[in-house]
Amino acid sequence: MEDDNKLSYFFLGLGLGVAAGLLFAPKSGGETRQLIKSKAGEGGDYLKRRSSDLKDSANDLVERGRTILNRQKDQLNQAVEAGKQAYRDAVSGSAAPNEGI
Repeated sequence: MEDDNKLSYFFLGLGLGVAAGLLFAPKSGGETRQLIKSKAGEGGDYLKRRSSDLKDSANDLVERGRTILNRQKDQLNQAVEAGKQAYRDAVSGSAAPNEGI
C-alpha cells in the first residue's frame, strides 16, 4: 500500500513539474518539448526498474513459499510414517503376548 502511495506521489510530482515547466519555461517550445520528452522517458525508466524490482521480490516470495510448503509437506509425511510405524509396533507388540495363551 505504501508503494502505491509513493508511485501516486511520483506521478503527481511529475505532472506538477511538467505544468510548472510549461508555465515558467525560459526555453523555446521545441526545447521545452524535448525536455518534457526526456523527463517522461526518465519516468518510464523508473517504472521499468520498479516493476523489475517488484517482480524479483514476488519471485523471491514465491520461492520462499515453495520452500516452506515443501518443508511442511516433508514433516507431515514423516509424522504420518511415524504414526504408521507406531501403529505397526503396537499391533505386533499386542499380538505377540496373545499368541502364547
